[in-house]
Amino acid sequence: MFSPQGPSLRELVVQALSSVERGYDLLAPKFDHTPFRTPDSVLDATADALRPLGPFGHGLDVCCGTGAGMRILEPLCQGRITGVDFSAGMLAQARRTHPGAEWVQADVRALPFAEAFDLAVSFGALGHFLPAERPGLFTGVYRALRPGGLFAFPIGAPPPVTSGRYWALLGFDLAMQVRNAVWRPPFVMYYGTSPLHAVRTDLTAAGFTVTTVPLTALGRREDGSPRGRLVLARKT
Repeated sequence: MFSPQGPSLRELVVQALSSVERGYDLLAPKFDHTPFRTPDSVLDATADALRPLGPFGHGLDVCCGTGAGMRILEPLCQGRITGVDFSAGMLAQARRTHPGAEWVQADVRALPFAEAFDLAVSFGALGHFLPAERPGLFTGVYRALRPGGLFAFPIGAPPPVTSGRYWALLGFDLAMQVRNAVWRPPFVMYYGTSPLHAVRTDLTAAGFTVTTVPLTALGRREDGSPRGRLVLARKT
């Protein structure tokens, strides 16, 4: 599916019936040939928004996957750059693409760092965490940053209720709820569980000072609002 180099429908079904970790291990060799990889347009818009705030020292990509976020960290950070993910398969692909970075296999709900980084980024990962798990994730990122450090990640505006995309994403989330109710192990991946207001509340509770900037390069919705924003959470 998606491209000749991408996974087949059968491979995607096997992944979806696995745990999150095992599913990504299976998908890793073909992940960059799927729409699940963060688009370059989002990475470039994020880099443009962060560039005036840098340069930064050490950088961390949280839930790094195959390492797409290194496209941002490498030019923005003057020190060590590190990716952390719990999928050994995804990390193996990342090492091949970015041999100069450091890679750590760990559950990001219990990050093994303390005041080690000046910039942390994350792309497309929040849907893998239940709302009750977000506070632990954000607390770990807060702990991993040095005082004054920045945690940045893009977040898309919700599609209009009248759009086909809204109903497609809602249908996906409902299907995943049913799948997880009847099949073990669960595969946590939801599109509608991390609205900006809830994310902001959890970041503030973890100790961050939170602002957002519009990612205007990603375009605007019919009402003129930006299609995406960059969340900037500063450790005070």
